[in-house]
Amino acid sequence: MIELVIGVILSLAFGFFTGWLINNKLGNSSLVRAKESSKKIIEDAEKDAKNIKKEKLLEVKDEWFKKKQEFDVDINAKKQKLASFEKKLEQREEGIEKKYDLILQKEKDIKQLEKDLTTKNQQLLNKEKQLDNVLIEQNQRLEKIASMTEEDAKKMLMENMYNKARSDASAQLQKIREEAKIEAKKIAQKVVVNAIQRTAVDHSVETTVSVVQIQNDEMKGRIIGREGRNIRAFEAATGVDVIVDDTPEAVILSAFDQFRREVARISLERLIQDGRIHPARIEEVVQKVQSELEEEIIRDGENALIQLGIHGVHPELIKHIGRMKYRSSYGQNLLQHSIEVAYLTGFMASELGFDQNIAKKAGLMHDIGKTVDKSIEGPHALLGYDLAKKFKEHPIVVNAIGSHHEDIEMEHPIAALVQAADAISGARPGARREPLESYVKRLENLETLAQSFEGVAKTYAIQAGREIRVVVEPDKVDDDFSNQLAFDIAQKIESEMEYPGQIKVMVIREVRKVAYAK
Repeated sequence: MIELVIGVILSLAFGFFTGWLINNKLGNSSLVRAKESSKKIIEDAEKDAKNIKKEKLLEVKDEWFKKKQEFDVDINAKKQKLASFEKKLEQREEGIEKKYDLILQKEKDIKQLEKDLTTKNQQLLNKEKQLDNVLIEQNQRLEKIASMTEEDAKKMLMENMYNKARSDASAQLQKIREEAKIEAKKIAQKVVVNAIQRTAVDHSVETTVSVVQIQNDEMKGRIIGREGRNIRAFEAATGVDVIVDDTPEAVILSAFDQFRREVARISLERLIQDGRIHPARIEEVVQKVQSELEEEIIRDGENALIQLGIHGVHPELIKHIGRMKYRSSYGQNLLQHSIEVAYLTGFMASELGFDQNIAKKAGLMHDIGKTVDKSIEGPHALLGYDLAKKFKEHPIVVNAIGSHHEDIEMEHPIAALVQAADAISGARPGARREPLESYVKRLENLETLAQSFEGVAKTYAIQAGREIRVVVEPDKVDDDFSNQLAFDIAQKIESEMEYPGQIKVMVIREVRKVAYAK
């Protein structure tokens, strides 16, 4: 506003100065006109100044009014916020007062409890003193009655406790030893069995040799060849030992691998029939026979699946199933054993309401790991597990293969059925090249051996001789001696008998009391 007034004054001064100059230059004639012009300019300037002043005053008033409204809104909001804070403070004050009152009450309660505890402690001290007096009095009376001093009684008690602890420790030590021996035996048996299964150790002449009949002994010379080149070429091509001895009209082929031995047998028969025996011909015939047997293996696998009514098996697994024909377990043909297990598993699964096709498939392939290349290490159950899993077999089948010797945890009842069927097939008399007479004799020897111990009433060999149950006379054998008796029987069985696997010894002590009402 002040700037505006100053501008107007300067404008007037400028106009006056201009009129004065014009008046001096143009003379008196122009002075009048200049005065009138300057007067008019001054009037216009005054009007403009008034208008500008009014406009500026209005703008200032509007601005002031807006600021006042904003200020009022801000003040109202702060008043509301302040009122909210005041309300919260009041509520907190009320809560604090309540807590303070509660704390005061608790302090009073604590003081009262301290007083009560002090009183009770005093009462307990008084009672302890009374008990001490009573114990002293009782000890004195006991000493008079027993004619023993307190030190003598303590000594006797310590001796009794020492003897009892020694007896308990001896029993516990015996138990630990038994458990350690049993566990060590299980691990050792597992290692030995896996080694036997994977390396086909000698166990029977019938399963390691084949005999090839020849027309005459002159053929033996042709089989051997000049300087032994034919027999060396034959052994190199087949991996089989050829034994040419004094046996008339016979040549013996020896090998642990039944497939190689079968290739050698068929090849030698064809060479003898053809008459042309030389290294090149030997290699040609052996390769041809191997190809034919590989095709026959596939047919054997397919025939086993058709026989069991199983479908949906990968071709590579079919090939491994066919190879079971040329594998054996404890003298039992692996393919026949697997087919038998498949039937047993299928029957049990059908009775229990499970999928019979899956059960048969699991039973048939439970020992498929035994057909895996021997260069791959590991238990046959886990090898079969990896093989079946590789070719996308059903998860229940895969788990049953891997768990039938408890190498992994069973996930389905069918796995337990496979394990049971495997035990049934292998345990029945005569299944694994054990004549019935020797089987019965072994059971009789087992029962007789257990019967020889004092206090034994009856013995029963069960589970195909894999378990012996010993019933003892309760008057002669107590519970503690029963444990020792079971251990002694097991030790004697180990030292005096030969048997496959392990034998479980179970001692049964039963007390029966009989009374008659007349």
